[in-house]
Amino acid sequence: MRMHLKKAPLEGAHIRLEPVSESHRDAMRAMVEGDPDAWSILLTNGQGEAFGDYFATMCGPSADPHRIAFALKRLSDGAIVGTTSFYDIAPRHGTVEIGGTYYRPDARGGIVNPEAKYLLLAHAFGNGALRVQLRTDARNARSQAAIEKLGAKKEGVIRRQFITWNGHHRDSVIYSIIAEEWPEVKAGLERRLSTFTG
Repeated sequence: MRMHLKKAPLEGAHIRLEPVSESHRDAMRAMVEGDPDAWSILLTNGQGEAFGDYFATMCGPSADPHRIAFALKRLSDGAIVGTTSFYDIAPRHGTVEIGGTYYRPDARGGIVNPEAKYLLLAHAFGNGALRVQLRTDARNARSQAAIEKLGAKKEGVIRRQFITWNGHHRDSVIYSIIAEEWPEVKAGLERRLSTFTG
């Protein structure tokens, strides 16, 4: 089965992932502001004057056609609390990357990340993915721990893969989940999600 990822909302019990559109602009601008420490370690900058270019890469004429960017809406209050994307969508090879992830500080360490990853992975593997890649800055220990908690396998480090927006020569840590591993990863995520209430 050829992989076919749909540009459509993905909804769980606590959050809804909505493909980014112009209607999200103001809420996303507010969501990314006021967190300079987090942005200092990310590949691109979404704060201040950089927001326009950052947002344009997600939707509109200059958006990457091999990417589906999502705004994460918290269902309890309707707030946009994060963003994440499918990148490098390669239907012929059945491969895709989950990345470009940022969560507002009050959305970290709870239900948002595991449910978002569950929805993304279920959509990918349910629509023909053979391999899902996750990649993070080697300095970002919190992100690596979260990826490993998913059950993704560490493949190694790509040295000096990128120069970040603030000039850092970034080493990237690469993880993946393949289709044969998805049932076990899925079961683990479902157990984690079952522990959250409200």
